Amino acid sequence: MSYIESSWYKKRSTITWLLAPLSGLFFLLSSFRKLLFKLRVIKSFKVEIPIIVVGNISIGGNGKTPFVLWLVPHLESKGLKVGVISRGYGAKAPVYPYELTSTSTVEEAGDEPFLIYNRLQCPLVIGADREASYRILKEKYKVDVIVSDDGMQHYKMPRAIEFCIVDSKRRFGNGFLIPAGPLRELPSRIKSVDLAIENGGDSLFSYQLSSSGFYRVENKEFAEDSPNEGIAVSAIGSPQRFEKSLEVLGKKLVDRKHFRDHHAYTEQDFSGTESQAVFMTEKDAVKCQQFAKNNWYYLKVDATPTKELIVKIDQLLKQKGITHGI
Repeated sequence: MSYIESSWYKKRSTITWLLAPLSGLFFLLSSFRKLLFKLRVIKSFKVEIPIIVVGNISIGGNGKTPFVLWLVPHLESKGLKVGVISRGYGAKAPVYPYELTSTSTVEEAGDEPFLIYNRLQCPLVIGADREASYRILKEKYKVDVIVSDDGMQHYKMPRAIEFCIVDSKRRFGNGFLIPAGPLRELPSRIKSVDLAIENGGDSLFSYQLSSSGFYRVENKEFAEDSPNEGIAVSAIGSPQRFEKSLEVLGKKLVDRKHFRDHHAYTEQDFSGTESQAVFMTEKDAVKCQQFAKNNWYYLKVDATPTKELIVKIDQLLKQKGITHGI
């Protein structure tokens, strides 16, 4: 995490006020763009298949991916055929839109889409042009509903439901828009979404991240036993949350290595760690499997929603005509 990014979650400082004019400019430009959509100067593309957006108003580390990993099977349990679209941040696909397959690499797909596809095995397409991705899912797979991993600010894409994920601990940081703060939109945007969902915390509409155990990075096999101490390595938005989870599970961390979110790992990133076990997230692990050592482990986590959240989601699905009373 850079110096500027770390300032977002601290008391407002000199760097905050120095960057504030740029945040003001960002606000004016984004507000003007939203006005163009409101006045229909720029129009959203038309859809016949409902799109559910799982997004946020801040940059990274809010816990969208675990919620998507829960939501897709939940929709499938209601008899719906589900597809997923994503921007594919950090991906280097040979062509866009890019449809993930069993031969796709994490470099081509990006870490989060690659993780989602390998966990769920559902149709998944990445690319900046959401309309082109939508058409592939509609024409090739004839899906009943599409889940958009991120995309709240992509106003060209219509949506039937908006879920906004909020980190219960970091919330909205210092309250500033980027680059002085972490926000893409003002907190008032929450009022316009169908449901704000907290990652952690004690809100009625929240979910907890529960551990499913440690797995070996090199082969993704469940580790019956894992060392009691080692190094935590992560390239995620909120490394402290991950490290706290490790400590709660009884792991003693002798060192911590942080990289920027979506960092493309190389073997050199792990120089000097040979004598220690390495603990990482599943998102990190998918980028390290090719050169992983036999004492590298990842912690698998799953989202566990409250009963109230599940009931509310099912109500929304019915209200929007997605489940047709199922």
